[in-house]
Amino acid sequence: MSRHTCISALLLAASVAMSATGCTSAPVAPGSISFRTITDGASFAMAPGETVTLSDRSTLRYVSVESDSRCPPHVQCIHAGNAVVGFESRPAAGTTQSFELNSPDQPQSRDLGSLHVMLQSLAFGAAPQAQLKVERDP
Repeated sequence: MSRHTCISALLLAASVAMSATGCTSAPVAPGSISFRTITDGASFAMAPGETVTLSDRSTLRYVSVESDSRCPPHVQCIHAGNAVVGFESRPAAGTTQSFELNSPDQPQSRDLGSLHVMLQSLAFGAAPQAQLKVERDP
């Protein structure tokens, strides 16, 4: 192979690798803002530090897992435990309010104005993904 052909092959391989990684989801950096808007009735995932916009133009931020005493997967425990997850909400015109939700074993929800948010599940790990659902109050 000529030197020119080798360089072309390397550039093509790098280009393919870069385009492949562009299609994957990168971890959300703490404090970053997501530009996705969550529709009423939707179930959605959030990573720690992520912020989403809700249908009423308010925002919801997943701050962190405050405590987690849940039984890890593949371990037999006497007590299932609980996780406490910290969030911040900010109305379209107003100040930020902090609140916590418990893991789905002890379901808890929060009214945010005309919307209602519930923690459906929480993954395990250092930065666990939270599955939430938001609904408009009737």
